[in-house]
Amino acid sequence: MLYLVATPIGDTTEITLRALEILKSCEVVICESTKEASKLLRAHGITGKTYEVLDEHSTPEDKAALVPLCAEKSVALVTDCGTPGFCDPGADLVRLCRQKSIPVKSALGASALMGLLSLSGQRLDEFVFRGFLPAETESRAKALKELTKEKRAIIVMDTPYRLKKTLNDMKEHVSNRKILLTLNLSQEDQRVEDGNIDKLI
Repeated sequence: MLYLVATPIGDTTEITLRALEILKSCEVVICESTKEASKLLRAHGITGKTYEVLDEHSTPEDKAALVPLCAEKSVALVTDCGTPGFCDPGADLVRLCRQKSIPVKSALGASALMGLLSLSGQRLDEFVFRGFLPAETESRAKALKELTKEKRAIIVMDTPYRLKKTLNDMKEHVSNRKILLTLNLSQEDQRVEDGNIDKLI
């Protein structure tokens, strides 16, 4: 059995009772980073787990090797924060397990996407989720150019170390759009800024 266990976006107490129950009882934890996963589990008094890594560097063979574990044991898949399988390689493991008729269950929890939408101050019945833009400059510019055709609200995610570059790239392509920027959701230093691109830069 594979459980998809959502983990806190920031505050370690922002986790469901069901998630904690699964993490306590599971035999194996598959994670992006053993450092981050063990830190979270220790914060909730959970120790002695076997960890396997599934991250952006995992090969198809690495992912395939995790499938028998999910067939034979109780396995929890977690990400560094948020919901596994959403914008991360966990989706590949879910697909492989389904192909082998291995049960996959979701333990819902904190969501950066829903958090952002609730902070927008606007009713967004429709939106486009673009996720992470390409890191390579030319591909990134092409992706942003495509988005200029879109009239609905667009959700883009990025890493902190690329934030300034992302904003500068957006200035070139979507300077006429109003932008809402959220950082460090649910943490003490959470920031929500809105306005035009020049103000945010």
